[in-house]
Amino acid sequence: MGIVRKLCSTLNNLKVFRLSNRNSHSYNNFSTCNISVDPLNPSSSNSFLTHGIHVFQCPDTVGIVAKLSDCIATRGGNILSADVFVPQNKQVFYSRNVFVFDPAMWPRIQMEEDFLRISKTFNAMRSVIRVPALDPKYKIAILASKQDHCLIDLLHGWQDGRLSVDITCVISNHYRAPESEVIRFLEMHSVPYHYLGGTAENKREEEILELVQNTDFLVLARYIRILSSTFLRSYGKDIINIHHGLLPSFKGINPSKQAVDAGVKLIGATSYFVTEGLDTGPIIEQMVERVSHRDDLRSFVQKSENLEKQCLTSAIRSYCELRVLPYEENKTVVF
Repeated sequence: MGIVRKLCSTLNNLKVFRLSNRNSHSYNNFSTCNISVDPLNPSSSNSFLTHGIHVFQCPDTVGIVAKLSDCIATRGGNILSADVFVPQNKQVFYSRNVFVFDPAMWPRIQMEEDFLRISKTFNAMRSVIRVPALDPKYKIAILASKQDHCLIDLLHGWQDGRLSVDITCVISNHYRAPESEVIRFLEMHSVPYHYLGGTAENKREEEILELVQNTDFLVLARYIRILSSTFLRSYGKDIINIHHGLLPSFKGINPSKQAVDAGVKLIGATSYFVTEGLDTGPIIEQMVERVSHRDDLRSFVQKSENLEKQCLTSAIRSYCELRVLPYEENKTVVF
């Protein structure tokens, strides 16, 4: 969990509060700050600073960092953290900048135009801007099956602000009684719950597509059904899944039993992007915990479930904070 630290710098008598590096808790902490300015200059006395995030991917060449920095500085912005990655023997450049700026001096539309010009200059494959205080939260739908632990953890994370998303609905192939914890929680917060039973032959994917068409991405919280290639192509957006195993080992069903039978000393959880291959998508986050010969299947499962909750939440947070970029065919850069 990150620590917000004050870095005081003098710039036209402004106090700028800087955030820590990539371990900061969440961009929820990015607040709009009311800044006191020189009282002799009333035109600047009600200035507001807020935070922006920009990620960039383009062919590597000289001058990219200078151009990005100059773009932010000439509009009165100040970079708080900068991450750059250039793989060895590959001519590709990745960056993520967090910066503070005054929306009155640098309107959102102007910001888009400025970064678009840089994108064209460097033939960028990706240039994404996010201003958490001004932009809408990402809309997600959660798909879940019988097991509740990941679903409940996500719902409470959303409720207490650890996950800055809007949950449009929860979809499940498992019936939950009206008095169940999940249903009571969802009704209390006016989040629709859709029970779509289905069969192996009819997974009711067309109905799911209709329910999620206005979402930004999907989260599979221990959803046991395999989404078809047709569904993945029709949806066309990112889907984040959690696997209760340390991929690429122990793919498929019952990885905890596979791990027990193999006598492993470390168990893990893996969050990754869903692709057409079973449990083979680009990995976003992995977490591990040590086990021993004293652990049985029950203790394996208990430890695994705790890892799954942490790993899935971390992956969603990283995604929303624009920390995750595609790298090569089946990898990710996670700043």
